[in-house]
Amino acid sequence: MSTFLGMPARPPRSPYGTGNLRGDEPFPRAAHHELGNGQLRRNLGRATTTIRAKRLNVTGELPDWEALRDAGSAIKTDAMNRLPELLEQLERKVTERGGTVHWARDGAEANAIVARLVKAAGSDEVIKVKSMATQEIGLNEHLESVGITPYETDLAELIVQLAHDKPSHILVPAIHRNRDEIRQIFLDHIPGVDPALDNVPAHLAAAARAYLRQKFMTTKVAVSGANFGIAETGTLSVVESEGNGRMCLTLPDTLITVMGIEKVLPRYQDLEVFLQLLPRSSTGERMNPYTSLWSGVTPGDGPQDFHLVLLDNGRTAALADTIGRAALNCIRCSACLNVCPVYERTGGHAYGSTYPGPIGAVLTPQLAGMHAAADDPNSSLPYASSLCGACFDACPVKIDIPSLLVELRHQHTEQTGTTPEKLAMKAAAAVMKRPALYRGAQKASGLGRAVAGRDRTISRLPPPFSGWSDSRDTAAPPRQTFRSWFASAEGRAALRAAADEHDRGGGGGEPDRNRSQDESHRSRAEDGRSHGEDTTT
Repeated sequence: MSTFLGMPARPPRSPYGTGNLRGDEPFPRAAHHELGNGQLRRNLGRATTTIRAKRLNVTGELPDWEALRDAGSAIKTDAMNRLPELLEQLERKVTERGGTVHWARDGAEANAIVARLVKAAGSDEVIKVKSMATQEIGLNEHLESVGITPYETDLAELIVQLAHDKPSHILVPAIHRNRDEIRQIFLDHIPGVDPALDNVPAHLAAAARAYLRQKFMTTKVAVSGANFGIAETGTLSVVESEGNGRMCLTLPDTLITVMGIEKVLPRYQDLEVFLQLLPRSSTGERMNPYTSLWSGVTPGDGPQDFHLVLLDNGRTAALADTIGRAALNCIRCSACLNVCPVYERTGGHAYGSTYPGPIGAVLTPQLAGMHAAADDPNSSLPYASSLCGACFDACPVKIDIPSLLVELRHQHTEQTGTTPEKLAMKAAAAVMKRPALYRGAQKASGLGRAVAGRDRTISRLPPPFSGWSDSRDTAAPPRQTFRSWFASAEGRAALRAAADEHDRGGGGGEPDRNRSQDESHRSRAEDGRSHGEDTTT
């Protein structure tokens, strides 16, 4: 008797309603709100322009920059292809060096593990290194719900936390705030701050430093993320610019690191590539001011209780997509955000996810899905792009983000069933297959001139075409179609004049041959017209 074990199930995505991988409204609606914030747009414009210029300067000075990008892409692709074995090797090496490894299927499990470890250490507060993974799973909110107070120690993350705000950038979470806003936040929320505090950056940083110093010296537990985890040695790495990370990683008794499983690299030597790619692409620096590396526990030096939480939360589901899995190669440098014209105008909050910008528009639907509920806001993210390709050019590991966005659009279309857009495309295909209908449709489209404005554009189309005109103007139809112009005496004269001009000025020494080719082309075109064929492209 045979037993049917069933078909293998697709790996689960991040559970709906948990963490910070889904907004409350679709991107177009959220972006419309953000576009009305003039201060936000000015802040973003200045910041992204500065970061772009710095990045171009430091990448342009390396003659092997493209080779480094190729190497980074190859290493990450190899790591994703061997992810299960590399993760097992990482667990083995961390354990050999005195650390403890925990596996979390989703954000809820990871949050529960961290909270349990903090309480086991006898603490009711933690200091935190900037971490996208802990923001993704909503760790701060969970810790607060169980009576544990988290303190962000990165300056930008501290600003966001004090203001009860959300990060809007992968690298610079408070990029949407200016100095005056930060000054007011500090005056309102930092106990004992000097009421005469001004908006000079050095003075603002000093106020934050004074506030955090006591937390560094007295808090027994720290929580961090990880930029890289090395399978070969069990080494974890955090790169940062302020030194707060170094304080969190060395002073407390207990260190808990939450790392997405895609952050693993095969060899220690691979850091040679990524420690050149990451700082140049992210902050426009030749190297990070602080690069911290640790392997398990070292007696008498640093935290004596180390825990590594390996987070899935939809990453295995992304890995199962043979095309979309390339998004897992991301090293969180934010270069794609800084060159994206959409992000620069809307900011990060419009994306509704911890991961904004072009990579967020790809990664968020991969991790949390696009159809977990009716009108899922994540289904709009693949369309939050002009597909200009600037993100692909900037990505240090050559993730082809535009192609991934197109693939996600395809997946969304396939899963949404019959829609007005699909019906419109079928109707258009039926018309284009029939030359007589196509010519009739072209003539009928001329009626659109009657509703065009003085600028010769149509700003509002009736349903089901209103989705198009909601975000772009439509040019008024011309008085004469190309087909009618091509068939007219004026068109024939223009083509003949162009051919004669070509013979006189650019025939390459073969005017007779070119003239015969032009006449042959005209003859074939006229034959096509006589048989009703469409000779346009």
